[in-house]
Amino acid sequence: MKPNIELVKEEILSNNWYVLKKMTFKYQKRDGSWETQAREAYDRGNGAAILLYNREKQTVILTRQFRMPTYMNGNETGILIEACAGLLDKDSPEDCIRRETEEETGFRVTNVHKVGEAYMSPGSVTEILYFFVAEYASHMQTGLGGGAEKEQEEIEVLELPFGQALDMVENGEIRDAKTIMLLQHAQLHGLLQPMSKPQHILVAGPYRSNTGDDSMLIEANLQLMNETALRVYEIGHMPVLGEWYALSLMETAGSKRIGDEIFNRMFHSSAVRLLSHCDAVLRIGGPSKGADEMVKTGEALGKRIYRDLSEIPVLS
Repeated sequence: MKPNIELVKEEILSNNWYVLKKMTFKYQKRDGSWETQAREAYDRGNGAAILLYNREKQTVILTRQFRMPTYMNGNETGILIEACAGLLDKDSPEDCIRRETEEETGFRVTNVHKVGEAYMSPGSVTEILYFFVAEYASHMQTGLGGGAEKEQEEIEVLELPFGQALDMVENGEIRDAKTIMLLQHAQLHGLLQPMSKPQHILVAGPYRSNTGDDSMLIEANLQLMNETALRVYEIGHMPVLGEWYALSLMETAGSKRIGDEIFNRMFHSSAVRLLSHCDAVLRIGGPSKGADEMVKTGEALGKRIYRDLSEIPVLS
């Protein structure tokens, strides 16, 4: 049930770093009576946090840094162990967390998966925090991390065994709420359990893009995807191309040339239908609006998104 609220007065108490407001409002109680209340709310924008994990090594990436508010409230050193996180500023949650991950940890991840969002301190702070997880591998490391010097960040990067991180939650060494939530999510959903069965992986890359509909260039694009599919098969998974379905279906439906009405009606739509039966998308090759659409659709469906063959777990 939505309560009845009448805003009476809004005062800015501080605008030094972020914005602290005092909100005076009338609130209608369940018995129908009205009551005037006043609350202070701190608006620092929304944020995002991520847990990086490596299934093969059974490790997670966390950070360690000084946090003054904890020093003021019982944390003798002020040092806190946390998952990588940052404020959105003007970015989307996904763009923000990719940026923060590289700045803080030195890893450039693209396969980020949103697992939830939450108000972290609803009694006094407006912030919504968006939670992500992502697998990391050594080839994704582009630097040492450590944070942005212009923001006066001094961040130590920690690579910890997953079991040790869970023990640190249990014994109180990790006391940061977002980090505890992400570690428990990883435990509950078995994110670090070894992959035991093959994935059905859609290989998505350029087919018609940037070819000028030259048949030889289109054939070369298809050959690259077929060769990649073979490599996916050889490491133990079941690959599929949208083209394997679409080309035969369109020919049977009477398509005579690339770009005719039947082609335009069936080519991408068949791949979208196929994606609902897949576990993951492997994005390869150069620019392609269609392949990017598969990635975007896959992310919306909660599928794993791989951008390099080396990211896919080897089963055989």
